[in-house]
Amino acid sequence: MSIEGFCEANYVLENDRARLEPLCDIHFLELLHIALEKEIWEFTAADVKNEPDFRRYFDQAITERIQGVSYPFAIYDKSAGRYAGCTRYGNISFPNKRAEIGWTWYQPSLQRTGINKACKWLLLNFGFEQLGLNRIELKTSLVNLKSQGAMLKIGAVKEGILRRHMIAENGTVRDTVYFSFIKEEWPAIKAAVFSEFGRNTA
Repeated sequence: MSIEGFCEANYVLENDRARLEPLCDIHFLELLHIALEKEIWEFTAADVKNEPDFRRYFDQAITERIQGVSYPFAIYDKSAGRYAGCTRYGNISFPNKRAEIGWTWYQPSLQRTGINKACKWLLLNFGFEQLGLNRIELKTSLVNLKSQGAMLKIGAVKEGILRRHMIAENGTVRDTVYFSFIKEEWPAIKAAVFSEFGRNTA
């Protein structure tokens, strides 16, 4: 598969809890009120404070899909009956059978309700079993302990810290912690961690 072919296709990933829809213009207003929650952006590289900031962030995500750089999704929480946030595949390298899951944010009231686990199952399962990836990466800020804990909880392996790895839009220099899953470990992790999501993967 080529990155161009992947990004041109419309994939809807779905299980009993979550539906991941390819991000498009109709999602902007659905997600705007969520994106204006200040705490969402505390540990991210993005600096979103108002509607124009989010418009820029949103349009960049759409552009990156057109350019074959990433594949963003809008997250619909079936249990809550509303849109919950965004996530995406990024840094996709099909020649190396590798991609990253990230740029993920949720409505604060829906955090720690199981929606993140449901979404990660969809992305990991599709990545390993449909896209044939060997490796799926995740990363977060060194100071984002909540995110690191969530990654460990779903079976990701902490690989190390990249010091002074990136500069956020607000000028802050960030140390980044990398985690990963690899295909050889996925069957055991799927059985041990994601056993409730055994069907409806795409």
